[in-house]
Amino acid sequence: MHRLACLTLGLLLAWPGVAAARESLGLYEYWGAFRDAAPARCYALAEPARSRRRGATIPAFAAVAIWPGRGVRGQLHIRLSRLKRRGAPVWLAIGGQRLLLASGNTDAWAPDTRADAAIAGLMRGGSSMSVETVDANGHPFADTYRLRGAATAIDAAALACATAG
Repeated sequence: MHRLACLTLGLLLAWPGVAAARESLGLYEYWGAFRDAAPARCYALAEPARSRRRGATIPAFAAVAIWPGRGVRGQLHIRLSRLKRRGAPVWLAIGGQRLLLASGNTDAWAPDTRADAAIAGLMRGGSSMSVETVDANGHPFADTYRLRGAATAIDAAALACATAG
């Protein structure tokens, strides 16, 4: 648990637009839940359990966010552990399902809100998920996340932002 708390702090510093008023809502197994006051947003966050390719160069994380002011609920965001090769697809694998994600150089996300909802459902029933692609040097890699605690962290984040907006 101590390792998760230390690494979560590092991930928070890497999260875009670090807010001064970030509130920890709790740590749930391998996931944490957090709330930013302004703008109001809440999210569940985890670091990869492992990367199948040594030499990760970017602080990787998976997050499921709620932005009440934007009408966003359960939006997946993945920060890859390595720079992705241009044009390489990014695949999310959970419980035997593989889904193609939209992506940039270091980030990936669900292509639409229906995919976000499907991914959240798979996360609730799965034990792990992996994000697979090819790095800028042409080497395949995967970041793997444990899902124990994800559902509780997502629920805690949703509850914290239920009245925000």
